[in-house]
Amino acid sequence: MKLLLVLYHSQEHGNTAAMAEAVAEGARAAGADVTLVNTNEQRLDVEQYRGFDAVAFGSPDYYSYIAGGLKVFLDDWYIAQKSNSQGLKGKPYGLFYSHGGGGRARGPLEELFGRMGTQVGETVASRGRPNDDVLKACRELGRQLANAV
Repeated sequence: MKLLLVLYHSQEHGNTAAMAEAVAEGARAAGADVTLVNTNEQRLDVEQYRGFDAVAFGSPDYYSYIAGGLKVFLDDWYIAQKSNSQGLKGKPYGLFYSHGGGGRARGPLEELFGRMGTQVGETVASRGRPNDDVLKACRELGRQLANAV
C-alpha cells in the first residue's frame, strides 16, 4: 500500500484544509493510504515522516511566507537529515497554498520544500476559498503523487 502524508497548516478560514482534503481524496482514489496532519493542531515527529512514500505540503500565505508550523517541521527535518538522511530525502512531493491576494508565499514554499525530493505536478494556488477548479487541481495533485510512488 502506498503511504501518503498531507502535511499542512490551516486555522481560521479553513481554505488550506479544504485543499488538503481534496489532495487526500485524489490520492485515495488512486489507491493510497493517506494521513492528514494539520500543524496548527499537532507537530509531526520527523521520525514518522520517514515512513511515508510521498508527501503533499500545504500552507496559507502569511505575510508572503509559509506558516510557522511548517517551518518548525522543516527545522526538525533539517536537523534529522544532517545525521541520518535515510527516508528523509528523495520523496516525491507536491505543493499547494492559499492566499488572500498577493500569493507571494509560492517562492519560499517552492524553494524550501525543493530540498525534500522531486516535485510532482504544479504548485496549486487558491485565492481565498478554493473554487471547483482549484479543488479539481488538488485532487489531480493527489492522484499524481500516489501514482509517482
